Amino acid sequence: MNFRKGKGRDDPEINLIPFIDVLLVIVIFLMVTTSYSKFTALQITLPTADADKAMVQPQEINVAVNQQGQYAVNNVQVSSKDAASLALDLKNAVQADGKSKGDPVVIINADAMATHQTVINVLEAARLAGFDKITFAAQTSGHK
Repeated sequence: MNFRKGKGRDDPEINLIPFIDVLLVIVIFLMVTTSYSKFTALQITLPTADADKAMVQPQEINVAVNQQGQYAVNNVQVSSKDAASLALDLKNAVQADGKSKGDPVVIINADAMATHQTVINVLEAARLAGFDKITFAAQTSGHK
C-alpha cells in the first residue's frame, strides 16, 4: 500500500553541520584533557673543587682485544683463551710493573668487531684477579 503515488521519492541527506559541531566539541575536549609530558630539569648548582690534581697516577693495565679474539696485556700478546688464565696474566702484569700504587685500573681496548664473549672474558678475568676498577677505551668519531 503506497499512499504517496503522486510524490517522487526524496533521497536521504546527511546534514553535516551537527556532525562538524560534535567533532569540534570532541577535539576541544581532547585538547583540554591531554597531559603534555615535560622533561623536568632540576635547577642545581654544582660544587666547585679547588683541589690540586692527584700527584700519584693509578697503575694502569691495558688489555687489548682484537677481532680474532686474541689478547694483549700491556702491549704483550698473551696466549690466554679463558678468563682464569687471563686473570693470571693480569696479576703477572701488575707484579712485572713493580710499582705498587694501590689498586690498578684495567683499561679494555676492544676492537669494534670483537665478540662480546672476548670482552666478557676480560671483565671476568679482572674480577678473578681482584681488580674492581675497570674502564673501556673509546675512539671519538671524526667528521668526514
